[in-house]
Amino acid sequence: MTQTFGNQVINYTKAFLPDWDLPKGFGLLFPYGEKATMDAVTQFYTKFFSDHNQRTFLFGINPGRFGSGITGVSFTDPYFLATTCGIPNNFEKKKELSSIFINDVVMAYGGPKAFYEKFYITATSHLGFLKDGKNINYYDDKKLQAAVLPHIIKNIETQIQFGANQKIAFSIGKGKNYKFLVQLNKKHQFFDEIQPLPHPRWVLQYRRKTKSVYVEEYLAKLVF
Repeated sequence: MTQTFGNQVINYTKAFLPDWDLPKGFGLLFPYGEKATMDAVTQFYTKFFSDHNQRTFLFGINPGRFGSGITGVSFTDPYFLATTCGIPNNFEKKKELSSIFINDVVMAYGGPKAFYEKFYITATSHLGFLKDGKNINYYDDKKLQAAVLPHIIKNIETQIQFGANQKIAFSIGKGKNYKFLVQLNKKHQFFDEIQPLPHPRWVLQYRRKTKSVYVEEYLAKLVF
């Protein structure tokens, strides 16, 4: 019997090491060395991914300090990990903007069980990056992007084997992450197509009053 989707995610995450060679001035955001984070990862992917379902992938950019940089679960902060997902944790229960929006999408879809049996939210880069103590995205610096490109390619190739719907994938973000993924996909043919979705942080920073419009945009595209 092959491993479940969830087991593969857990084992993949456990095997990560903070040994990436980055340009001077950059640091890795590596939460997986913390027991509490790996406990959260194990509980989450055991609860919602203990099957062999094929899933449609949604790619964020890279982990940030206040969401998956704490919990190890993409776009899921400690508050929603405990409340929506029903996974107790001792992290400080701060809400993170992107997590708030994704939680709205998940709930509008029918809740975490209904959502996660069809979708897998991950990131272009499995690890995040810091500069001067603040988050930085892989594409914000050309040297950083070049240094992590082999890791990004391996990250996508490996996760596809968990059970990806390779007909389509989504970029969470319509800007640089989307453009990067499209170009990378042209070369490596990971998926037949990649479509963009608005980034949650952009929605809540600049379009909060019309947030429901963007939740509906997600639901209209995630018709699987």
